[in-house]
Amino acid sequence: MEDPYQKLSRSEASDAVTRLGWRLILGELRTEVRTGSLALAADVAARVAAVAGAEGHLRLDVRADRVLLSLQTATAAWVTERDVELARNISTVVDETRLETVSGVGLDGGGGPDADIDGDLDGDGSADGERAVQVIEIGIDALDAAAIRPFWRAVLGYVDEPGRFGPWDGLVDPLGQGPAVWFQRMDTPRPQRNRIHFDVSVPHDEAESRIGAALAAGGTLINDTRAPAFWVLADAEGNEACVTTWQGRDG
Repeated sequence: MEDPYQKLSRSEASDAVTRLGWRLILGELRTEVRTGSLALAADVAARVAAVAGAEGHLRLDVRADRVLLSLQTATAAWVTERDVELARNISTVVDETRLETVSGVGLDGGGGPDADIDGDLDGDGSADGERAVQVIEIGIDALDAAAIRPFWRAVLGYVDEPGRFGPWDGLVDPLGQGPAVWFQRMDTPRPQRNRIHFDVSVPHDEAESRIGAALAAGGTLINDTRAPAFWVLADAEGNEACVTTWQGRDG
């Protein structure tokens, strides 16, 4: 029998859930259910939690008008077939409430309850005030990560990622609220360059529009040699941010 907890490749995981309104982002499956009210969000969260059970794959965040959902096999720190199965089951349960699991990319077709809850579409095909599901990380340039990592772990109240506690390994919020922090190796000091930058991990089919919006807002494309894994952008004063996707990372 095939192991349901075997890690999936990025393309396998993405292909399995994209049509369901989920997206693979940084080793997790992410989606949201837009409910329009806190009461309905709480009801949906309870239904979804019942489907997921006590295995620990699901993390959910109930907001005033939606539920944010993510799936990952914690022991593997990655997506497995079990997570894909849970995504399918959760989407089915949500559909029974006449709502949808959506990634926010082009409103996943733009129909259904999204149009009623979110209002008119603007010129870029998204609803006013809406965006795609995403994950933010903060990258810190370092000559010696071992010298600075304990400081960031302490001052943020963060912890090691499961099984990752080396000097160059990242730090995560144990409550899953704040962005992860990781350390980028420098060979020489760069005192005139910003040393901290944001990584904005978006669905693979959201990257082009996000980059276009950033450029239209006065940004500059600094480097795209590693696209579609990541693009390096900068604001008008040279402060950098990377837009990243799961693509282009295998092999």
